[in-house]
Amino acid sequence: MMSIHSFLCRLALCCAALAGASAHAQVAAAAPPAAHAEPVSRDAQRAYESAREKLVQIRTLVRNTNAQSSVGSGFFVSSNGLILTNFHVASQLALEPERYRGVYVPVDGKQAEVELLGFDVLHDLALLRVKEAGASTPALAFRDPQHALARGERLYSLGNPLDIGFAVTEGTYNGLVQRSFYPRIFFGGAINPGMSGGPVLDEGGEVIGVNVSKRLDGELLSFLVPAEFAQALLARAATLAPITSSAQAEVTRQLLLHQQAMTQRFTTTPFKAQLFHGYSLPVPEDAMARCWGRARDADLKSYEMDSTNCQLDSQLFAGKVTTGFIRMRHVAYDAPKLGALRFAALYGKHFQNERFIATPNPQGTASECTERYVDRGGMPMRAVVCMLAYRKLRGLYDMSVVVTSLNQPTQGVRGRMDAYGVDFDNGLKLAAYYVDAFKWEATP
Repeated sequence: MMSIHSFLCRLALCCAALAGASAHAQVAAAAPPAAHAEPVSRDAQRAYESAREKLVQIRTLVRNTNAQSSVGSGFFVSSNGLILTNFHVASQLALEPERYRGVYVPVDGKQAEVELLGFDVLHDLALLRVKEAGASTPALAFRDPQHALARGERLYSLGNPLDIGFAVTEGTYNGLVQRSFYPRIFFGGAINPGMSGGPVLDEGGEVIGVNVSKRLDGELLSFLVPAEFAQALLARAATLAPITSSAQAEVTRQLLLHQQAMTQRFTTTPFKAQLFHGYSLPVPEDAMARCWGRARDADLKSYEMDSTNCQLDSQLFAGKVTTGFIRMRHVAYDAPKLGALRFAALYGKHFQNERFIATPNPQGTASECTERYVDRGGMPMRAVVCMLAYRKLRGLYDMSVVVTSLNQPTQGVRGRMDAYGVDFDNGLKLAAYYVDAFKWEATP
């Protein structure tokens, strides 16, 4: 999905790039032509032509003005006008149908209204239907699940990137993404804003996945929702009545299922111990979360400080909030050169720099916090737990817990865990599980 603001910014960059390219072309015009022109990709050409009549752009319009609010892609999956796309493309139709309406635009440019039948927040999928179904629509077929994909298999992603026209990009299948909470296909190809919800085909023209996202810090690192989840949504929602009022309750129900599964998996997977000068810090297993460490150069500072950051790859898009994941950070200090008083001042200042949302915002209430002093096997610790309630997604909270050790005069550890989109009981359960995992293991 791509907002109008993002489109204008990208358009400005594209125009500047085109101007530079034009000047370069004038200089290069006198050069002799290349000996061999790059051949047309017959496979990509065939994939596009086979899917051309089944591709659509999905537009969300403001009802009062008909102004375009967002765009994405989609594709027909049945002859009676059913269209698959991403939930994040159609989320405004689910959450604010009184303010927004949806239309689809095929390759011939003739737009028509669509209605939302169902959605799957956990896998970022939505099922639409042409509102005034007429003639039979051509549809893409799904690849047989028994026909497994092979690593390196050629794939073709289709959609309408940056709202500039339908396109096809080639890439390869690279297996499933490691550590992803829900299965995601690692696609070695380009997916750009506006292509969300478009189909990805194999060389036989069958759907193997749905465009969903990409990494902004790399090249050709894109991700697809496996086709099996799209097929499940189609089977479940094809005959449902259209959604005409806010579906906040259904979004909340799905998020509550997710947070229960996330909490269960997190609290039943033992931490691995990260040792630092007698402290044992809880770090998720490699299969659970991706972690990164950083150390401060002790030769340039009067104290040593090592940090570790971890995050579960389980984020879910829920309209105006991204939720459903856990993030952790540990900082360990060793400062024998400072002495006890100077270390206490530094340690306390860093603890005070931990920030929580203190004022109400459109999506959540102000944080409510409580502070306790706890003992972990002879290691006294200060612990602060804060919770923020979602205003519209009732029953969901963001929880933060910050702990700091108090047992050594010039050494210490500070830990923080943030859990986004959990119910109250699971928030407390996660906080207790995290705090209980800290240990002091130095020998006398």
